Amino acid sequence: MTEEEIRKQILNLLDSQFLAALSTQRQGQPYASLIAFAHADDLATLIFATPKATRKYANLLAEHRLALLVDSRSNKEADFHEAAAVTILGEVGEIGKDDLTHYKSLYLARHPYLENFVNSPTTVFLKVSVKHYILVTRFQHVMELHLTDEMDFFS
Repeated sequence: MTEEEIRKQILNLLDSQFLAALSTQRQGQPYASLIAFAHADDLATLIFATPKATRKYANLLAEHRLALLVDSRSNKEADFHEAAAVTILGEVGEIGKDDLTHYKSLYLARHPYLENFVNSPTTVFLKVSVKHYILVTRFQHVMELHLTDEMDFFS
């Protein structure tokens, strides 16, 4: 499969889903959270919002590397043959004031029902700089898309 075809499959999966499982860790303890996300069409950037007073935010302040899982499962037997999942590896940082309007509009275009949450003074916007995608289809068919040459995610 070509890189262009892999990119298209990843974009289709991201476009079809509104939620991702976020994996963080702090002092060696893994932690998972469900988040609403949006993405840029170039696949290099994902964004999400979270209240500052959350474990996920504290974990991300301590360790900027993260993993996200987006999948198409329907909790049926057919998922073993039809579902797709993508693991997204990257680093996160707060979105600066100069870029906030752009990313907030991108996020709200996808999640207009979260406007009150997004505009709360306790909510922070985070930008994921994606380094690597691992796409799994048909239960065991694995394809990878590297956006950078950095391969230190598994060390």
